[in-house]
Amino acid sequence: MTRRSFAVIGLGRFGSAMARTLVELGQDVVGIDSDEDRVRRLADVTSQAAQLDATDLRALKEVGVQDVDVAVISIGENIEASLLVVMQVMELGVEEIIAKAVTELHGRILQKLGVKRVIYPERDMAVRVAHSLVVPHSLDYIELSRDFSIVEIPAPAEFVGKSLKQLELRPRYGLTLIAVKRRADNSDGEVTNIAPSADEIIGANDVLSLLGANERLAQLSRLLGK
Repeated sequence: MTRRSFAVIGLGRFGSAMARTLVELGQDVVGIDSDEDRVRRLADVTSQAAQLDATDLRALKEVGVQDVDVAVISIGENIEASLLVVMQVMELGVEEIIAKAVTELHGRILQKLGVKRVIYPERDMAVRVAHSLVVPHSLDYIELSRDFSIVEIPAPAEFVGKSLKQLELRPRYGLTLIAVKRRADNSDGEVTNIAPSADEIIGANDVLSLLGANERLAQLSRLLGK
């Protein structure tokens, strides 16, 4: 994995979780917030943690924001501050900017400013929960488009001990198995088999990543629920 440098500006729940995860993934992170307690909580986690007003261009320069590969702007509640910080970070020449938005209008303005990716944490979580209710056996869900998704489900008892060739997932269910996760031998870790072959045998504790139309995924879940 390529090591990159990130500035996470705004260390609330979303920003602090982002900063911690990036560090766990081996990345260099500068955490920035105006709140002293938030900065202190991440001081021993990130490469650098700074308490400052992120709308202040000089303050951002002093902590080296202009040198990072990616800036994550996690100031959602104060829309004016969010937009000002984005403009300051752009002024510093950071090419890749990701920003959190709280409303559609906020998101559209961020995009017009040139933000590469706009994130709607609450909306995205609501979508994930809604899909988990429609596909109740799913462990995780990724929306690819309005009509297609990837879901992770525990291997159904009906699938265990059978090969993919025997299961005929595509002709029977209209779904494609893109990965199988299972516990590694003699280890507490997991191994993931991407694009398994037709001879792959499904085990009792496997987790299956299935790609398909949302309607088909829901049908499979209802069928297995019976």
